[in-house]
Amino acid sequence: MAVGVWISLLLYFGLMIAIGVYAAQRSTSNSEEYMLGGRQLGPAVAALSAGASDMSGWLLLGLPGALYASGLVEAWIGIGLFVGALVNWIVVAPRLREQTERYDNALTVPQFLANRFPSRAMALRMVSAIIIVLFFAVYTASGLVAGGKLFSSAFGDLFNIGGMSDYAVGVWFTLIIVLTYTVIGGFLAVSLTDFVQGCIMMLALVIMPVVILTTGQGDGIGQAAQTVTRVDPDFLSLFSGLTFFGFLSAVTWGLGYFGQPHIIVRFMAVRSVAEVPAARNIGMGWMAISLIGAVSLGIFGRAYVERTGLALDDPETLFIVLSNLLFHPLVTGFLYAALLAAIMSTISSQLLVSSSSLTEDFYRLFLNREASDRQLVTVGRISVLAVGIVAALVAGDPNSNILGLVAHAWAGFGAAFGPLMILSLTWDKMSGTGAVAGLVTGAATVMAWTALGWDGSFLGGPGIYEIIPGFILAWAAIVVVSRATETAGEFRPLA
Repeated sequence: MAVGVWISLLLYFGLMIAIGVYAAQRSTSNSEEYMLGGRQLGPAVAALSAGASDMSGWLLLGLPGALYASGLVEAWIGIGLFVGALVNWIVVAPRLREQTERYDNALTVPQFLANRFPSRAMALRMVSAIIIVLFFAVYTASGLVAGGKLFSSAFGDLFNIGGMSDYAVGVWFTLIIVLTYTVIGGFLAVSLTDFVQGCIMMLALVIMPVVILTTGQGDGIGQAAQTVTRVDPDFLSLFSGLTFFGFLSAVTWGLGYFGQPHIIVRFMAVRSVAEVPAARNIGMGWMAISLIGAVSLGIFGRAYVERTGLALDDPETLFIVLSNLLFHPLVTGFLYAALLAAIMSTISSQLLVSSSSLTEDFYRLFLNREASDRQLVTVGRISVLAVGIVAALVAGDPNSNILGLVAHAWAGFGAAFGPLMILSLTWDKMSGTGAVAGLVTGAATVMAWTALGWDGSFLGGPGIYEIIPGFILAWAAIVVVSRATETAGEFRPLA
């Protein structure tokens, strides 16, 4: 590997760890600082932290790979995500920021739900924490799979550590770097690194499509369009081959935003409700540019591969292969750092949220109710390590599909927590029993739907994304059970 690539990568790794050390000196003295950064995130940091923790390795690998393989019809996923994120900022963000502080200064999503519905506090915290740790093990694994693919595709046979494959080395190396700054600096370190990583990701997604179009092998957008339409006349169609259920399965990815703990926790950490609109505008601008870049990369990348005859075995490695082929080593290293940024920003957020739930909703609740802040921070750090190791073991299969892993975890959170968060923040007739029913119904539906294979094929036709039945049934369960317990004295009116 060229020296320039390593220079860029080492500078990136050093910067991430330096941010972790800086954050450790500012915000790890108590559990509120370690888990929420003292609720002092500015709009830009909160916005890019939410965006970067959302847009993991699938943005640079999974989504361009899907566009490369199937054409512009896959862009409906991005459209659905953009709309869902915008509604999430408008409906959930300001209410959650205000109500988590008002309801006894809740530091985690399960703690907020318990404070909101005290009659079912224990059940809500336990079930929420179990769902968070379970689905985040899968979600975090998807990021580590992306790290493994980067090492095996970009570094070849450079590494041979204890008989481990390059893929396995990539998985564990990615995890170790993330664990270092997350364990040291907590939420502030994760948020600040997310901000930097978000900037790097967006810049990379602007640079890559432009260079593909202007390289010596290409003649701009018109030539790229002609090339891909020769391969498939419907490649640039948003509707070709799109069924009703296929359309729903793509755009309903946006429903997942309302229930992603690692994203909505950023809303809880903004300095004030008054700063939420500014954060929303910054975040949505960043997301629009990044999604357009990812879609362009998939389309123009396919044109480049067809034009040059380049061998590409795995469409999800398009970004990696072109980074190495088209750029100076220093820039290649920067682009690899952008991919690692996408991966690490999400993994670190997921590890911290899982750690927060294990600390606040298991350790403090069942093992040591009188734990000091220092003890809670220590337990939080141990929990980060434990969840990270489990995720690395889940990511052991190098043939894992990044977008597939993300899809299952995204649906699990979206169905379990999405209806629950919306209704708990907006409906004062919701009950604690209804909240528990929604959590269990949403998560169980997603797991059962996936286990039955109905996400791949349903009643002999195309599959239906599991978030659709999960979200609908969870919403219905909350409303029906809340109405049934209307006279049970469970309600705590919205503050």
